[in-house]
Amino acid sequence: MGSISPRMSLLQEFLDRVWSAGEIDQCDRFLARQYTIRHDPGDPWDGRTLDLDRFKERVRISRAPFPDQKFDVQQWFENDQGIAVTWLWSATHRGDIPGFPASGRTITMSGATVYHFDADDRLTGHWQVTDRLGIYRQLQSHA
Repeated sequence: MGSISPRMSLLQEFLDRVWSAGEIDQCDRFLARQYTIRHDPGDPWDGRTLDLDRFKERVRISRAPFPDQKFDVQQWFENDQGIAVTWLWSATHRGDIPGFPASGRTITMSGATVYHFDADDRLTGHWQVTDRLGIYRQLQSHA
């Protein structure tokens, strides 16, 4: 991937520590006071602005069925507006989701996210597309 900028490094640490490792208390280091989910179809928080506590709750709820989830960044694209990231995600389905009891199987997904920052290099929100239909199909085939 070549060299990465300080913002890219910060974003990689955020993905690794908060989303992959589940270190939810680290959100305070990375996020602005408010975080807006500008576009994320299928995400229950789509279109909402969250304070730090609500964002932490979002991470907790999202990680619960997939506690070992991992984001593997494929590519970075950065400009003065933010950073676009393409990624692969994998996790073991260890917790129940309505209609889908825990299966113990590995689930995968891909996506692209554009992250926005404030002047202090704190994350202020994202615009995202993901393969949620692929997740549903994998869960359905394991049910």
